Amino acid sequence: MAVVESKEMVFKVSKVSTTPIDGQKPGTSGLRKKVKVFIQPHYLQNFVQSTFNALTPEKVRGATLVVSGDGRYFSKDAIQIIIKMSAANGVRRVWVGQNGLLSTPAVSAVIRERVGVDGSKATGAFILTASHNPGGPHEDFGIKYNMENGGPAPEAITDKIFENTKTITEYLIAEDLPNIDISTIGVANFSGPEGQFDVEVFDSASDYVKLMKSIFDFELIRKLLSSSKFTFCYDALHGVAGAYAHRIFVEELGAQESSLLNCVPKEDFGGGHPDPNLTYAKELVARMGLGKSDSAVDPPEFGAAADGDADRNMILGKRFFVTPSDSVAIIAANAVNAIPYFSSGLKGVARSMPTSAALDVVAKNLNLKFFEVPTGWKFFGNLMDAGLCSICGEESFGTGSDHIREKDGIWAVLAWLSILAFKNKENLNGDKLVTVEDIVRQHWAIYGRHYYTRYDYENVDAGAAKDLMAYLVKLQSSLDEINSSVKGARSDVSNVVNADEFEYKDPVDGSVSKHQGIRFLFEDGSRLVFRLSGTGSEGATIRLYIEQYEKDSSKTGRDSQEALAPLVEVALKLSKMLEFTGRSAPTVIT
Repeated sequence: MAVVESKEMVFKVSKVSTTPIDGQKPGTSGLRKKVKVFIQPHYLQNFVQSTFNALTPEKVRGATLVVSGDGRYFSKDAIQIIIKMSAANGVRRVWVGQNGLLSTPAVSAVIRERVGVDGSKATGAFILTASHNPGGPHEDFGIKYNMENGGPAPEAITDKIFENTKTITEYLIAEDLPNIDISTIGVANFSGPEGQFDVEVFDSASDYVKLMKSIFDFELIRKLLSSSKFTFCYDALHGVAGAYAHRIFVEELGAQESSLLNCVPKEDFGGGHPDPNLTYAKELVARMGLGKSDSAVDPPEFGAAADGDADRNMILGKRFFVTPSDSVAIIAANAVNAIPYFSSGLKGVARSMPTSAALDVVAKNLNLKFFEVPTGWKFFGNLMDAGLCSICGEESFGTGSDHIREKDGIWAVLAWLSILAFKNKENLNGDKLVTVEDIVRQHWAIYGRHYYTRYDYENVDAGAAKDLMAYLVKLQSSLDEINSSVKGARSDVSNVVNADEFEYKDPVDGSVSKHQGIRFLFEDGSRLVFRLSGTGSEGATIRLYIEQYEKDSSKTGRDSQEALAPLVEVALKLSKMLEFTGRSAPTVIT
């Protein structure tokens, strides 16, 4: 480890006067705004100081903090500001991934697993990301704080942060501390009023790769990837996953360099939208044979994509899309046999409420503990910390396990490669490999199929979105009125038997989360769910989830949009989507 000579420079702590700035309420994914908002004077500083003030003193003074992110525009400036504020607030050391890059799952792994040369362990992290949202001078930036378990700050902390932002009058910063060269691995040492302060820049991938190798059978996966019959494609969408892709897939697992797409991290994600779905991962979708135009080139057997901070994933087979809801169910169904980490069994499984019930059926068949939680990874984290959950997932392309306390996109890809390697370990010299599509269809044959789609209406007028949701809540008071609307739209759709707002009582800490989504549950097991999403930086996003269960194996091969068309028609009429929003079509369909 190189040491940057700093001659034990003594820095001074400045108290800078400030005033509260409106709109600094962190959501389940932290604080996300346009870059132009974050670069306002004192904006970032107010939020960081409010976070320090929300933590107990031992989590700040003398502590070790991680500061890194997905590398989006403004990250490098933000890292320097947070380092200087950490020094001024009495933090003992800051760990920074080289070039400021650490995926969100890697941050969680570093907090939980990394031990410094002096025996130090991190107690928290500032993660700089706006996840799957675009980056660049005119796009999005974000910041969130993760706790000592590696997971997002709980509501008690984020509420304190928000309250602090409304009353803040000053922040502490070591303005004379020089900027750190975060491109070079090494340690910079300084002295301040409270003693020594160090900044260590470390390799972004090593700790995470070590963890992955302890979970999966890399040798078995390598045999699959080296087979002439198996072809592979991974698209990082110019996000931080690129900092791990070459190390894991090429160096460790022997994939061809040409199998990596868009794996150079860029501040603006190459001008694209780093959201791994069929709409935005255009290049991968085309390469996998799912584009609008036919390609003469035979698609790879397996494809996957990541979002900006590498916590989300999309799984594709040759000309075949795997829904995130099916993905987590299939991983859970095969984990004990295919993934060494789970060889002794699963503690339990969980999904977010809007996610399809495919995982429920697996849990019932395998006699596993099962939990349905609100959207937000912290709910899974509580279950995992209590030893109740091994594998979990959400329909928004997030899948993970109890190895960390964040969803983990590369973990999900390695889980799928493990399943494929296990299914084909005696078949690599045979006539035909077991494919992604084969695995999914075999799963449907055993457990039934949950036809599922999500309609996203992005950047809707916030007032109109709230009016639509209020209308649906009011409508729920009369099942007769609901079913009248249903039958008026489609007589072939079954009746609604229950309508409610999802509410969750945490079995671990007893906390209650209300207003977590509006549900319409049908007699035949179908569901309609409406939610307002907090992941955008402006306006509102209305998410509409549509699900229909089919256990007759002769009917599980239909086109999803065709099978769901009657329910879609009902949902749009029931919600008066066009009247409230003026939108005749969603922004994205997944």
